[in-house]
Amino acid sequence: MAAPQVMALRARRFGPVNWIGCWSLLRRQFKNGFSDLHYTILGPVISNALYLLLFVIASSSLTKLDPQAIVIFIAPGLVCFSIAERAFEVSGANLIFDKHERTHMDWLMAPLTPTEKAACFALSSTIAGMVVGSAVALMTLLFVPAEVAHPGALLFFAAATGMMHGLIGTLLGIWAAKWDQYTALHTFVLLPLAFLSGVFAPVTAMPELAQTLIAFNPIFYLIDGFRFGAIGEAVADLRLSATVAIAINLGLFAWVHYWLRTGYRLKS
Repeated sequence: MAAPQVMALRARRFGPVNWIGCWSLLRRQFKNGFSDLHYTILGPVISNALYLLLFVIASSSLTKLDPQAIVIFIAPGLVCFSIAERAFEVSGANLIFDKHERTHMDWLMAPLTPTEKAACFALSSTIAGMVVGSAVALMTLLFVPAEVAHPGALLFFAAATGMMHGLIGTLLGIWAAKWDQYTALHTFVLLPLAFLSGVFAPVTAMPELAQTLIAFNPIFYLIDGFRFGAIGEAVADLRLSATVAIAINLGLFAWVHYWLRTGYRLKS
């Protein structure tokens, strides 16, 4: 009787990209990010609908400006803002929860490279933000005409917005040890930068000092570019806005990659 063959233990080869592992991590992020649809989708839709309704009422009763023109200007900013908020939450809040529950070891020890992990976090948060942004955009059709001036620019800046805030959320989720730190940076840094980026009012109508300060706010270029894609109006040069979006995202991706490669605040 022939002796049984002994199989040598060898490292499994996945090829240039571990597609199975990437899909598993993406699916995990999507499941965590959309576990409660009432909060993730219905909440932003209702809150932004109330924003638009409030501006319609206020502009029609307190000013002589055309309410329709005001809402058309504000609607793209709110859609872009909802993309940013959801992308940030999907990456940041999920990471902190994983760290507290020690479940982050599941993906930390997975056979994925730091590049693959960073790409999965960026892609999942970007898609999540764009899904919520699409829901908010459908709601705005109750207030504004269904017209898109430049679809290519709209999609580019929507994706850039989701990716930037997703990468920021990933960095914050890795760094923060407590929910208080996450909440403080979101409340006192990101929200002010978002609100002071031309969401609710034209930057050209602000004081000169404010315009100078806003020119250093990267979120302004995202919202301004997204508004150009939606209604064809922009304050900054579109090439400058695209350059800022690409440069910031590349820098943030490299930062996330470095922290994932070194295990900063993840392996302790």
